[in-house]
Amino acid sequence: MTLAALKSFADQYPNDRITLLSRPVAKLLMEGLPSNVSLRTVNLNNYTGLGGLSRLSRELLKEDYDVLVDWHDVLRSKVIRFFFRKARHKVAVIDKGRKERRALTRQKDKVLKPLTPSPERYALVLEAAGFPIELKPYRMFGNAKADIADLADITGAKGSDLWVGIAPFAAHEGKIYPLELMEQVIEGLQGVRIFLFGSGNTEREWCEQMEAAHGNVTSLIGKSNLTKELRLMNNMDLMITMDSANMHLSALAGTKTLSIWGATHPLAGFSGMQVEGSTQVQLQMDCRPCSIFGNKKCLHGDYRCLSGIMPQDIINTAKEMIRHADK
Repeated sequence: MTLAALKSFADQYPNDRITLLSRPVAKLLMEGLPSNVSLRTVNLNNYTGLGGLSRLSRELLKEDYDVLVDWHDVLRSKVIRFFFRKARHKVAVIDKGRKERRALTRQKDKVLKPLTPSPERYALVLEAAGFPIELKPYRMFGNAKADIADLADITGAKGSDLWVGIAPFAAHEGKIYPLELMEQVIEGLQGVRIFLFGSGNTEREWCEQMEAAHGNVTSLIGKSNLTKELRLMNNMDLMITMDSANMHLSALAGTKTLSIWGATHPLAGFSGMQVEGSTQVQLQMDCRPCSIFGNKKCLHGDYRCLSGIMPQDIINTAKEMIRHADK
């Protein structure tokens, strides 16, 4: 979700440079950004504890940045910004709206109002740092369709048939639609090619079971990498995801997305900058949302916020979205 702010900064301040400090995997998502955006990778295993973070901070200070923008506001970034302030560098810090989050997720007297979307929060920090921007969505492939010729042995050629990508997993149970119900969704989407996105052995096992049981399903796990999957997402007529990283990757790829929400809620501001025509499927329940990240145990013990969503409702919404898919 930081990419829109990075791209907007790069376009609107072409004579300035911005460097993102992140893990090496971020390189895969930043390859299309302008040349005044760079990535400074860090292996956090090499900078453990306060001593390690102190050493990292000293290394960063030697790289002579003019201002530190803290988009994270966690313990690690707090240590780094302490050293930057000590060295009399300008520092701007994100306001995560923690008080508003607690009001949104508490069990009683919830305050159900939309919180500032995360991309806008990133833009506000840049403004505080002295770089106000007009925030614009970032699409990795622009208006073009990504080349997937190197994936033809997996996908075949895309003709007039409709392709639907499904990413049925998320980091926490409170964000995962029950897999037995997701299989009913797959069964109800006849007449389209379905591609399953995921990672890891557990997810791979289920996706391969679906591939074996349904002739129109292809599992991508173990057959590609993130770069290729982004290009493939770009060629989907629709993505169906949870409130997950794949929801944001789908938006980055420029594809309409049907996202399924359970313990979490779009009101928290984490739905990102979705492609026009995207939508969410969710239940209105007094206990929702109970969590910002979906990592809390269900009050009722059964995540009825997810199991109560009927597969046919997802199927009907998906078919309506597919019907209007651009060819």
